[in-house]
Amino acid sequence: MQITKQRYYTPEEYLELEEVADYKSEYIDGQIIPMAGGTINHNRISLNLSAALNFAFRQQDYEVFMGDVRLWIPQKLTYTYPDVMILAGEPEFFNNRKDVILNPQIIVEVLSKSTKGYDREDKFQAYRAISTFQEYLLIDQTRIHVDQFSKTGKKQWALREYDEEDEAIALVTVPFEISLQDLYNKVNFEPVESEGESADVEQLG
Repeated sequence: MQITKQRYYTPEEYLELEEVADYKSEYIDGQIIPMAGGTINHNRISLNLSAALNFAFRQQDYEVFMGDVRLWIPQKLTYTYPDVMILAGEPEFFNNRKDVILNPQIIVEVLSKSTKGYDREDKFQAYRAISTFQEYLLIDQTRIHVDQFSKTGKKQWALREYDEEDEAIALVTVPFEISLQDLYNKVNFEPVESEGESADVEQLG
C-alpha cells in the first residue's frame, strides 16, 4: 500500500488559496478539507430559516449570515462555513477581514449524509470553544427532525428535539420562533421504499 504524506498548511496559506478557489473548503488544524456540494433541500431549509430570521430581526440588534461567511475558531485552528449564524450586536472581524467573523451567538447546520456525524461531534466541540456561542441547531434535510442545543451553564448544554410538523422551534437565547411547517416549506423528502413497492415523494408546504 502506498502511503501519501499529508500536506499541512498555515492559516495564512489557506486564506490565500481560498481567495482563488473554485469551491469552498474548511481548514482544520493544518488540513484543507473540500466541502460537500449542497442539495436543493439544503438550500431551501437554509433560505427558509434565514429569510424568517432576517425579517424578525429587522428592528432588533441581531444580524444573520448565511454560508458564504467564514468563521475562525483560533482555539481549534479551524476555519469553517456554518450554514447560518446569528450574531448579537456588531460582528467581530478577524484581522479586519470582512469575510471572517469571530463572535456568533447561534450556529445552525443543515445535516447531510456525509457530514452529519462531524456536525454533531467534532464540529460541535470546536464551536463550544467560542465564548459567545450559546445555541446550536442541527436540521435534518431528509426528514422532519431538528435537534436544539442550548447552553445552560459552564460545560452544560440542554437538548430538545423536534419531529412533528405542527411543532414550532423557539430559540432560547434570542426572541424568535418558526414552525416546522415553515422551516421545511417546499422541501421534498426522498421516498422510503418497502420491498416490492415504491412510495411517492413527500413535499411540505
